Amino acid sequence: MKRNVMDRIIDTIEAIAAVFVGLVAADIFLSVLLRRFFSVQIPDSYDFGRMLLGILIFWGIAATSYRGGHITVDLVWASASKRWKRVIDIFATLILLFVVTVQTYTLFDKVRATYNDNVLTYDLGLPTWPFFAIAWAGDVSAVVLIAIRTYRLIFHPEDLHEESHVESAADR
Repeated sequence: MKRNVMDRIIDTIEAIAAVFVGLVAADIFLSVLLRRFFSVQIPDSYDFGRMLLGILIFWGIAATSYRGGHITVDLVWASASKRWKRVIDIFATLILLFVVTVQTYTLFDKVRATYNDNVLTYDLGLPTWPFFAIAWAGDVSAVVLIAIRTYRLIFHPEDLHEESHVESAADR
């Protein structure tokens, strides 16, 4: 299968999301291990864990936005013909693109406010705005992936990597 620029962007964003899953798991494991067996707490572990979880959520949104692998229940879509399924998918993806774009805009305001207010972590006094900026970058990635999905739904539906849709009796 030919790998084009869009496929490499998709794979890169999904790999970054996977790295953040690993970081959150490592943070939790290390924090629990040190606290339980050595009675030591990592400075700012609560702040880091909270902010890493926020980053993970936004990069997770990006990772699931393109594939359509999230949980859906849609009786209308399931009973529609192949043509109408595509129309519904395009409409739903355009709505999702609008909503996530607005979310990305408002999250940027949060990054800016955190930077301007000089919000710091409790123990080490580290600035928190870089964590918010990384989460915002995940949201920007979601917009990019949803835009790619919209483009492919409209112009090249054969290039989509559909994993969540099960063929209905109407399609056979």
